[in-house]
Amino acid sequence: MSKVNKTHAQWSNRFAYILAATGAAVGLGNIWKFPYIVGENGGGAFVLVYLFCIAIVGVPVMIAEVYLGKKGRQSPMRAVATIAKQYSVSNCWKYAGGMGVAAGYLILSFYAVIAGWACAYVLQSATGQFDNATPAQIQTGFAELTSSPLTLIGWTTFMLAITAAVVAKGLQQGLERCVRYMMPAMFILLLVIAGYSASYGDFSQALSFMFEPDFSKLTVHAVLEALGHSFFTLSLASGVMIMYGAYLPDETSIVKTSIWIAIADTLVALLAGLAIFPIVFENNLTPSAGPSLIFETLPLAFGQMPGGQIIGTVFFVMLVFAAFTSAIALIESSVAWFVEKKGYGRVASAVLSATGLWLLSLLSIFSFTGATWANFDIMSLQFSLFDVIDKLTSNIMLPLGGLLIAIFVGWKVRQNDLAAELKLPENAFKLSFILLKYVTPAIVLIVFIYMTRIINLFK
Repeated sequence: MSKVNKTHAQWSNRFAYILAATGAAVGLGNIWKFPYIVGENGGGAFVLVYLFCIAIVGVPVMIAEVYLGKKGRQSPMRAVATIAKQYSVSNCWKYAGGMGVAAGYLILSFYAVIAGWACAYVLQSATGQFDNATPAQIQTGFAELTSSPLTLIGWTTFMLAITAAVVAKGLQQGLERCVRYMMPAMFILLLVIAGYSASYGDFSQALSFMFEPDFSKLTVHAVLEALGHSFFTLSLASGVMIMYGAYLPDETSIVKTSIWIAIADTLVALLAGLAIFPIVFENNLTPSAGPSLIFETLPLAFGQMPGGQIIGTVFFVMLVFAAFTSAIALIESSVAWFVEKKGYGRVASAVLSATGLWLLSLLSIFSFTGATWANFDIMSLQFSLFDVIDKLTSNIMLPLGGLLIAIFVGWKVRQNDLAAELKLPENAFKLSFILLKYVTPAIVLIVFIYMTRIINLFK
């Protein structure tokens, strides 16, 4: 297969790529979303299914996406189109890459809003608003934050503006520079918080909740949630890994780096649960509190622990950093598309992408503030536009996009070409190829078959 011209810069080295890709994967999905969906879906049984999805579905799809990016050397839709042309298969496969970019763009539209919450909490913690606060006071403060559209718009604008500013500087001067220290610092601080939770909170109940599976609580919807989150948390089918793969140095191992990224991402998610749930149970809060869980539990610990004001402030700064590294990854595909397709410069492309995201973010903002046009009932079920975007991306677009990518690489890419790039021992490659070609698509399809009513996807 002929080589594709490299039209973009590359990561300066393998370590820079691992940091950037881990930063894309490790973000609000681990610390904000994972604990609350574990709480909503019964705990240990859900965690077990989630780990299975990471190993059997997530890692093979990540390998496939990075392979497509490394071979296509362009934004996701154009990379898939280029490879499809080289193998003389239908050009329609490019929409598998395009769906990923669309999903990532929609995710970032509400991701930026949640990141704005974290920005606001940096100031609240720094000014001592969590000191000796009761659970009721914390809940009231969070409700006041999320009911103010002007406040949310302000923080979301700030988040998108700095995201665009960094991406506009390019790969090495923008993205690389930001992730070099942010992620290690956040991981260290998360260890500190988990250690405090083990001594202050109800750690034994948290361990039991997270790691003792009760399969009677496991539903088909929970399985779909676990599958969708395995894509969400690894930034799969969102354009990110194909785009980052396009910047991958030639000598970098796709398989080794993908496994390390998945391990780091999973450890952070589990650690976040062990940091949060002990505090939840110690203060008699419900683990199924939903999207507000992290913003109504951790502040309780910061308000009562020695030096909590400082540690809490730094923690939320690190949470913003985690969100930020994911945000620059999610916006990069659309920016690169503007550069390639329209010939715009990085600055103009970043501004255009961020402006579109800002407009989309209003849908989630007004969902949280209770606007009647953004919250509605269908068939006796309550929905908000945030719920629709969240479930549409996590439960439909990401798994479906991953399914298409797995089928494309597993069935359309020549096996010899894939083997030559992955450089695995023969038996290891055969196992990986079987997972990608047969097992991963089958698992995704089975889950969708059991979802007999489309309305179930939004419950």
